[in-house]
Amino acid sequence: MRLGVHVSISGSLSAAVDNAVERECSAFQIFTRSPRMWTAKDIPDKDAAEFRQKLSASKIDRFATVAHMPYLPNLASPNAATHAKSIAVLIKEVERCGKLGVPYLVAHLGSHLGEGEGKGIKQLVSAFTKAASVKNDVVILLENTAGQKNSVGSDFDQWAEIFSQLKPKDRFGVCFDTCHAFAYGYDLRTEKDVSATFKKFDDAVGFENLKILHLNDSKGEIGSNLDRHEHVGLGKIGEKGMTAVVKLAAKKDIPVILETPIDNVRDDFGNLRKVKELVA
Repeated sequence: MRLGVHVSISGSLSAAVDNAVERECSAFQIFTRSPRMWTAKDIPDKDAAEFRQKLSASKIDRFATVAHMPYLPNLASPNAATHAKSIAVLIKEVERCGKLGVPYLVAHLGSHLGEGEGKGIKQLVSAFTKAASVKNDVVILLENTAGQKNSVGSDFDQWAEIFSQLKPKDRFGVCFDTCHAFAYGYDLRTEKDVSATFKKFDDAVGFENLKILHLNDSKGEIGSNLDRHEHVGLGKIGEKGMTAVVKLAAKKDIPVILETPIDNVRDDFGNLRKVKELVA
């Protein structure tokens, strides 16, 4: 099973590989730059080469590495200026991933800001279509949302509707976040619930399109629309549900990435150990 966490790039991009190796990861996720800024300096050739070299020298499968979009862009925004600015960041991130040799880029689907789901979906399709024109092989992964007000892509059928409009097909996939699905209203608390929820997912979106799974427990109750991640097994999904999800991902050979808190309860090492215990 390919398992890891979101790791820091503090110091250098290649430090992310060191951090992943230190945590005994077989998968990992990064931001390629500060996630709280609109702009970023270009990646120097030397830094990109160092990242690729360290990754190649590690035992981590390149196809279990993924980058995440920064927080500020809203690809579903009805505001023309914000939408254009968000597309520019998306395109730049696709280019940065290509330079680093990272095959996947996870993108949040954003908010239509009250202008309606139809408008939000139209804006998303436009943004992703433009980003797919970048001449590399980076695959953009659409991540499900927790159902916050004005968000799009929480319901599996709507997620599938967005995904079905994207071309070329080989440039797109999806990233399933367990906390987001649960917060929207999909039950994941028992093995039976997990089986039923992923059957709905498969019927709508398709397992063949699932490239990365974000394994996060939830601080909020089912249907709360609260995007608050909790330590694996200690949230409202709980240990039974987390175990069932982990075993399903292992069976399907889908890389699993944790985006769990780091606090006095557990750190990355503790959550990774917990997941390995669940699989065992």
